[in-house]
Amino acid sequence: MAAESPPVGSGAQQSGPAEWQLPGPKEKGWEFTDLTGLDLDAYEEGTAQIEGLDATNGSGGPIVMPLAAAAEQHADLVRAHIGAIVPANDIFTARNAERWRDGVFVHVPAGERLAEPLQLAIRAAAGDEVEWRALIVLEEGAEAEVWERYLSEGEGLFNGVVEIVLGDGANLRYVCEQELSDHGWVFATQRAEIGKEANLDWVALGFGSARGKIRMETKLAGRGSSAKVTGAYAGLGEQHLDYDTTQEHAAPDTVSDLAFRGVLSDSATAVWRGMIRVDPEAQRADAFQESRNLLLSNRAHADAIPGLEIEADDVRCTHAAAVAQVDAEQLYYLRSHGLDEADAKKLVIDGFLQELVERMIEGPIRDALAGSLERRLAELLAA
Repeated sequence: MAAESPPVGSGAQQSGPAEWQLPGPKEKGWEFTDLTGLDLDAYEEGTAQIEGLDATNGSGGPIVMPLAAAAEQHADLVRAHIGAIVPANDIFTARNAERWRDGVFVHVPAGERLAEPLQLAIRAAAGDEVEWRALIVLEEGAEAEVWERYLSEGEGLFNGVVEIVLGDGANLRYVCEQELSDHGWVFATQRAEIGKEANLDWVALGFGSARGKIRMETKLAGRGSSAKVTGAYAGLGEQHLDYDTTQEHAAPDTVSDLAFRGVLSDSATAVWRGMIRVDPEAQRADAFQESRNLLLSNRAHADAIPGLEIEADDVRCTHAAAVAQVDAEQLYYLRSHGLDEADAKKLVIDGFLQELVERMIEGPIRDALAGSLERRLAELLAA
């Protein structure tokens, strides 16, 4: 168990959750996600079952251990970073800062590498509120690969915070797969700060939950830093999926590349809101973002809202957004060549999602992404 008062970095605001109110539909960023029916006090304070995480770590090398244990055994190191990337500045982050009990701490010293990918499964029981917190710190020139899967049963509340700190020249591949029960709520605030010449390869998969919101932010803080963010979500029934992404260029010669794909069936809805922000000192920034959505039903709906805030004058920033039904001409062509309607539709959707898979280099991460998309597509087509 964590200490009664989990350590918070000096940059964090420690206002209690009672001082914050749930955001309403008129608050920017929440216009498309209705929180009616959300009672934060309706759930039992639960403890997640965590697979893939031991309570020990190597001596003198990389640290991989429960965050609560790290807060005691490596107090100075944890205190220096926790809450500095994600301060407690709204009801969800404040609640997490006060209540978290489950979490992971990953620290890779300068010039070292995490020998094997860290693969975690975080499972929540029905009726529980789980406050999950991940703190990933890579020092100068360090490398690591971290995968997280969020799972649950029945109705519940999952509220997560992920803080990623990459030192100069560090490289991280981070995968977050959300497969929570489609009867529960999900909220997550995930932010990364990237140092000089460092690189982040971030994959986000959203398949579960009934409603909620996931915020993903990358800050390119060092000259020559780069981030590739690849996201896919797939909803069925009456699910509502909400992703809010920010690419902040805060230093010169930085590159960000974000691509999201969504597939929706039945009466599922989704919203993606993306912002490219270029600070005045971030000359020669190169930023791209796109969101494309494929609707498998006339009742499904998606909103894609790209945005630009540019304060530098020597930049290249582009964005694209599209929402469309499955192309009837493509289906007709495939069916005229002997495929039945189900196989033809599957082939069209496979092609739509394959572009995401091709963004990954060959290896375990690409195989896992392809497998997850294949399984979810089968569920959508069977509905």
